[in-house]
Amino acid sequence: MPNEALERSRIHNVAIVGAGAAGLGCAVALGEFGVDDVVILDRHEVGASFRRWPQEMRFITPSFTSNAFGLLDLNAIVPGTSPAYTLASEHPSGVAYATYLDNVAQYFELQVKTGIDVCSVAVEANGTFTLTTTGRPVRAQHVIWAAGEFQYPNRNSFVGAEFCRHSSEVRTWQDLEGDQFTVIGGYESAADAAVSLVQLEKSVTVLARDATWNSEHPDPSISLTPFSLERLAWADSTGSVNLFGDVDITSVRVDGDRWLLHASDGRRWASETRPILATGFEGSLGRLDGLLEYDEDDILVVTEEADESTLAPGLFISGPILEHRGVNFCFIYKFRQRFAVIADAIAQRLGLDTTEAVAARRAAGMYLDDVTCCEESCAC
Repeated sequence: MPNEALERSRIHNVAIVGAGAAGLGCAVALGEFGVDDVVILDRHEVGASFRRWPQEMRFITPSFTSNAFGLLDLNAIVPGTSPAYTLASEHPSGVAYATYLDNVAQYFELQVKTGIDVCSVAVEANGTFTLTTTGRPVRAQHVIWAAGEFQYPNRNSFVGAEFCRHSSEVRTWQDLEGDQFTVIGGYESAADAAVSLVQLEKSVTVLARDATWNSEHPDPSISLTPFSLERLAWADSTGSVNLFGDVDITSVRVDGDRWLLHASDGRRWASETRPILATGFEGSLGRLDGLLEYDEDDILVVTEEADESTLAPGLFISGPILEHRGVNFCFIYKFRQRFAVIADAIAQRLGLDTTEAVAARRAAGMYLDDVTCCEESCAC
C-alpha cells in the first residue's frame, strides 16, 4: 500500500491538538501510562503561544528547583523537570519557556508535527475521530484538545473594539509610539501592559470592570497574583498610572486623532493613542462546534472524571480553559494536575494496567482526581 494511502487508513491511539504546555504534558503522561502511537499536531511550532508573548512579559508564577524535597516547580509540566533549572530564571520569558518545552519534546521523543492547522473534528459512525487539517486528514481513537487560548484573542468585547489593539498583538511595548496610553481590562495581561509601559516612562490609564488590585480573594485566578500586585504597586508609586475599577466600557470610536471610550454609566475617556485591549481570549473551542456542551452561563461542561466531552466520548479537553465547580484551572500548576487523569482514562480503555503509573503520578503530586478539593482557602 502506498505511504499516502497507508497514512489515510491509519488510526492513531491518540491525536493531541496543540504542542504547548498542555499538549506536551498530556503526551508525556500518556507515555508513562503505556499508551503509544500518540501524534501531536500544532499549526505553528512547539510553544508557539509562548513565543508570541511581548518580549517584556514574564511568568507570573515563580519557578524554583525543589524536586529533591518533593515539591514540583510550579511551571513544570513533567515530574523531575524544572524550568528554573533549565532556564536559570525564576520568572522566565515566553521565548525562554518555549525552550523548556522544546527540551521536553526532544528528551521524551514526542511525535510532534508542526505547520498543521486542525480546522475541525468529526466523530465517525464507529466512534473514532477524523481531524480535518490544512494537510491530510488525521484519524484517531481519542482526541485531546490542548490548543490553548493566547493565539485566539477576544477582539469583540464591545462596539468599536476593532479600533483597539489587543495586547496579544504586541511583540514589544517599545514599538508603540506615544506618551499616554489607555488599557482596557483588569487582570494579568492588563497589569503587565501597564507596568511595561510605565517602565518605558509612559503614562497609563487602566479601565477595569473589577478593581482586581484591591481584591482579597486567595485564588490568583480571580484576583491578581502577588507578582503582578507588587509590580503594579511600583507602577502606581511612580505616579504614572491611574487605576479605575467598576468601569464597563461599552464602545470605542475614533474622533480625529484620538479615541473616545464610553462606559455604561455615562463616563467617558479620551485616549491619545490606540486603546489596548486586555480583555482575555476566546480560545479555540469554536473548532469543536457541536461536540461540546455549555451551561447557561456559557461555561464549558466536561466530565469531572477525566475532562471528557459529555457529547463526544473520547474527546478530552486540557489546558487553561478548564473549569470545575467554579474553580478556574488557568495556571499551569492547576491544569497539569489533570494530565495523568486523562492519560489514565485513555490507557484503561486501551486495556492497559495503570496502577503503578497512577501511584507514581500521585507521589509526584500530579494526579488530581477529586475536583471537590480545589477551592482556595487561606487562614492568613
